[in-house]
Amino acid sequence: MAMAALKIKILPDNLEADLEKLEEEVRGIIEKFGKARLHKVEKEEIAFGLKALILTIAWPEEIDQYQLEEKLRKIKHVDSVEVIDFRRAVG
Repeated sequence: MAMAALKIKILPDNLEADLEKLEEEVRGIIEKFGKARLHKVEKEEIAFGLKALILTIAWPEEIDQYQLEEKLRKIKHVDSVEVIDFRRAVG
């Protein structure tokens, strides 16, 4: 089984969105995918105080990443979810 490095950008829908709470919800969702692991979370300045979360995830290639994207899009205060990188890491 090969693992991939999946990098996702999550953009909140407003400036007041609690990024710490958002990160907790994201961790919970990722843990439900079994072997997937959240490796790193970064905050990226977008504009006028708006920040995005950049997630780096160790992702099992046999699981379709679209399942994760759909679950992340359903989180309250998430405006958009974008895969910005996907590459084989180990395997």
